[in-house]
Amino acid sequence: MRAHKILIALVAVASTFAGRALAEDIPTTESATAKWMVEKERAWADMACGGKWVATEILANDFQGTAPNGSRYGKPAGEPPYDPKTQWSTDCRLDSADVRFFAADVAVVYGSESKTVALPGSSHERRCLVWSDMWLKREGKWQIIAVQDNRVDCPGKKSCSGFDQAEPNWSQQKHGARSLPLFLHYASGFDSVVWCQ
Repeated sequence: MRAHKILIALVAVASTFAGRALAEDIPTTESATAKWMVEKERAWADMACGGKWVATEILANDFQGTAPNGSRYGKPAGEPPYDPKTQWSTDCRLDSADVRFFAADVAVVYGSESKTVALPGSSHERRCLVWSDMWLKREGKWQIIAVQDNRVDCPGKKSCSGFDQAEPNWSQQKHGARSLPLFLHYASGFDSVVWCQ
């Protein structure tokens, strides 16, 4: 009986030290690895503006992405050939990136990015994405294995179901009272409330 209690105590102590050792192996959000991931995310966002091609380096061979429209896509075969007619986006920005490590070899980067795209008729539109990118370390190399992209209204852009909308017009009268907004739309990721009538 006494040997059984000693064995249980030894297992408990060993588990405690093993847990601490594993926790010490997990990088922190301030680590060089986290900073490197953010720089790679910035470079990936900049590819839309003609920046250096980094997709082949940072995307795993078994990578699977989900585009804002719900379609799935894999890792590109390689850098596309140069085409002088390519109309690149402008003002590509990594707006935010929050690296969270879940194990010594698993991390998720939650972020947002924006760019300006040319539309037919010489007009331009600012487009914003929020996303989650899952990184996995295999054989000593960190790569992205999955992403989920979601297109959102850009901060400062007032939109309700795709229609640009100004702040509520409280001067409108309906039945002798101000018209109230029909609902509030929360633009996720940007902590902004848009009034929709």
